[in-house]
Amino acid sequence: MVDFPPNLEDGESWLPSDVFLEIISTTNASKVKNNDNNLLVRDHPTLKSSANVAVPAIQLCDALGGSKQNVESPTGTRVPSVNHGYHPCCWNHGFEVVSGPFNTHSSKIMTPTHNYQTEGFKSRNDMFVYRKSEGTGVFLPRFNKPFSKGSGVLPRGTGVFLNHQVMDNYTYERKKENMIVAVSGMDSLGERAAKMREALQKSQTITDNVVTILGSFDSRLSVLETAMRPTQIRTHAIRKAHENIDKTLKAAEVILTQFDASRQAEAKILKGPHEDLESYLEAINQLRSNIRFFSGNKGFKSSDAVINNANTLLAKAISKLEDEFKQLLALYSKPVETDRLFECLPESMRPSSESPGNPFSGKNNHHEHQNGTSETGGFKHLTLIPPRILPLLHDLALQMVQAGNQQQLLKIYRDTRSSVLEESLRKLGVEKLSKEDVQRMQWEVLEAKIGNWIHFMRIAVKILFVGERRVCDQIFEGFDTLLDQCFAECTTSSVSMLLSFGDAIARSKRSPEKLFVLLDMYEIMRELHSEVEGVFGGKACNEIRESMFGLTKRLAQTAQETFGDFEEAVEKDATKTAVLDGTVHPLTSYVINYVKFLFDYQTTLKQLFQEFESSGERNSQLANVTMRIMQALQTNLDGKSKQYRDPALTHLFLMNNIHYMVRSVRRSEAKDLLGDDWVQRHRRVVQQHANQYKRTGWSKILQCLSTQGLTSSGGGGSAVPGEGGSGSGASRGLIKDRFKTFNVQFEELHQKQSQWTVPDTELRESLRLAVAEVLLPAYRSFIKRFGPLVESGKNPQKYIRYTAEDLERMLGEFFEGKTLNEPRR
Repeated sequence: MVDFPPNLEDGESWLPSDVFLEIISTTNASKVKNNDNNLLVRDHPTLKSSANVAVPAIQLCDALGGSKQNVESPTGTRVPSVNHGYHPCCWNHGFEVVSGPFNTHSSKIMTPTHNYQTEGFKSRNDMFVYRKSEGTGVFLPRFNKPFSKGSGVLPRGTGVFLNHQVMDNYTYERKKENMIVAVSGMDSLGERAAKMREALQKSQTITDNVVTILGSFDSRLSVLETAMRPTQIRTHAIRKAHENIDKTLKAAEVILTQFDASRQAEAKILKGPHEDLESYLEAINQLRSNIRFFSGNKGFKSSDAVINNANTLLAKAISKLEDEFKQLLALYSKPVETDRLFECLPESMRPSSESPGNPFSGKNNHHEHQNGTSETGGFKHLTLIPPRILPLLHDLALQMVQAGNQQQLLKIYRDTRSSVLEESLRKLGVEKLSKEDVQRMQWEVLEAKIGNWIHFMRIAVKILFVGERRVCDQIFEGFDTLLDQCFAECTTSSVSMLLSFGDAIARSKRSPEKLFVLLDMYEIMRELHSEVEGVFGGKACNEIRESMFGLTKRLAQTAQETFGDFEEAVEKDATKTAVLDGTVHPLTSYVINYVKFLFDYQTTLKQLFQEFESSGERNSQLANVTMRIMQALQTNLDGKSKQYRDPALTHLFLMNNIHYMVRSVRRSEAKDLLGDDWVQRHRRVVQQHANQYKRTGWSKILQCLSTQGLTSSGGGGSAVPGEGGSGSGASRGLIKDRFKTFNVQFEELHQKQSQWTVPDTELRESLRLAVAEVLLPAYRSFIKRFGPLVESGKNPQKYIRYTAEDLERMLGEFFEGKTLNEPRR
């Protein structure tokens, strides 16, 4: 049997049909059996019957309110419909069975539709059903007043609620057992309600009795509480006393512990830090803890005395710590030997052991810098103080800082480490020199010292100062301001010693030969720029950083001014040394080599010009400087060429020197900077001077081979017509004079110009060829035309001394730079 009341979650809106049929079978069975007009449901377990009953009229209402009359169901299937409660046509209570065929094509719910029907009530003849319902059930509403026939108001009664899906003819047979509905009688409900009221009355009686008993308990408890109050008060006082005693004992225990710790700390402090430094530091920390404890508990009578005693003891302890810090730092602070510094250098930068007085003398500082920049990571760390000592020094410094003795700590560290660093630099070879000291030095000595100073700077910054910075970082860890200040003060004098030499060079008298060492010094300062930023970081090191960067600026400024001095010196060079053979002048080779060296420093020069120019003008600035130097050289050469009396030698001199300039530029990086236009322009200048040499040097001798003036004007000399009439009218005497003059002039030219020099082989050969192309054809033509006239006379070899081949051979001896006593080939 399904539970009652119905479970809505199971789809049961009201009382299930099987429950309802069971109620009918037990309460109204006799009534149903005596009614001939009613049909017992054959499928009910207790009221099975197969008889058919006459079907009263049943009216079904569809969704729109229309009715369908007497819808037949399959034979043998009748569903009783029960009405109970008041009915307008039946003035009695109880149930009324309404039988009839109950089958329709639509699903409906029974409900009243007219005013004269009660809610949930169905008349015998009319049955109103709505569509689309689910489940089968019954509702039992209650009414609270009797029905009066004349009142016109029907009471709310109990009735059947058919909330079931009505099946069609095909499925009716299978579902008919679920559509049986019955009505339960009110008698059973009344009996149950009476029993419930009786139970409630008994419960109320019991409740009243319990309340009376509890009231008596309340008065008894009040009396008992009054009697026990004194005992409670005494118990509470005893408990409080015990709590106070416990607190006092605990406080006393804490105080005694502090006193005991203070006595132990005092014993360790009186022994001093030499035997066990770590225990000594722990005792100082314990002493500070005691001072804080008693300072926070001023209520103790002896607090002030204990605090004063502890402060006095702490002052003595800190004083001993200062001595211990000073002794420990001095014990492990020793000047660094030079060999240890050299071992920290990369292999390629280590000095040779051949010259101990000047270990870096064999090094090319500039090229070492250019090739060694990738080996920056090859520098090894230098250990200045053993690693096991640094934590102890840190702990000592920490105690001194906590005691407020920062200045004393700073003084101890500065005095100890500063002198050690200075002595290490002296062992290395660093000297503190003034500008006057530098001015008095010979250039070779000064150049060697500059080379050493470049290496000293690299060692000091990248090895020595970096190592000192690591020592400071570990000893003063956690005290950034004090750390930077200690490092700055202990390195200031060493940095000043290093920079004094560089500053003296930058401020000394400028000279062209100093330019390259100035660039070397500028290079090393630029190389160390990042290390200086890292090692000498912090506000306290500002002055040191500024002094180093200031030296870099001064070196750049001096180098740039030296450029201007060099340009002016080249233009105004007034050396009286004459170049007799017309070869390349020493000034030319010096300036060209100077410019070549400048291009080895091209990267450095760009950085140097960046100090004073915008980034976009660096290349143009270097090109402009180079062009100005070359122009100054050319101007000076023009002046020197005027010293020669022979115009041919003048042009040969200019040709040689300008050709040397062009060739040197073409073979160096200067070509990219000066450009092809400069090269082509000056090659044309070389060609112009070569042509001028031929014109001025050979025009006079070529006049001897011309036919002009050889015709006779009727004088005493015989005139012999030449072959073909080519020599008609030519005087033999004039022809002989021409040959004699040619021989003399050529021999003079050979004697002079074989001493002249054209050092470039290609230029020398081209110049000889150019002369031969003019001279030899003219000589052959003259011999061919006038030779027979001379040969027919006396002593022809006296006049025709050379053949064309002899002249060509002798031209091959020109520009060889022979001396006067050197025999002819």
